[in-house]
Amino acid sequence: QVQLVESGGGLVQAGGSLRLSCAASGRIFAVTRMGWYRQVPGKERELVARITNRDRTEYAEFVKGRFTISRDSDNDKIKVLLQMNGLELEHTAPYYCNVEDVLTEYWGQGTQVTVSS
Repeated sequence: QVQLVESGGGLVQAGGSLRLSCAASGRIFAVTRMGWYRQVPGKERELVARITNRDRTEYAEFVKGRFTISRDSDNDKIKVLLQMNGLELEHTAPYYCNVEDVLTEYWGQGTQVTVSS
């Protein structure tokens, strides 16, 4: 059983910051990539940022250099973090954690990010 526990979402004023965290535990075999996606209403889920097990990163254009993804490990959990700075109204959405291993991929339940003016 694999569990992804997300935290760090919330309400923030435009220009503010949030830090999303996703802790993955359970039977995950050889993680290859971890990342964050979002799904704006009426659109398909899209990539925000992701990082490989070799620390190669990829960001969506709308991130505009304001977000930083990183990974960490703690005992039996692996974590993927997303530091979000300079948030704008357009960044409002639920954000989903994704973990890929050599067999399959896993999704978190999502954490809501709401940016107000």
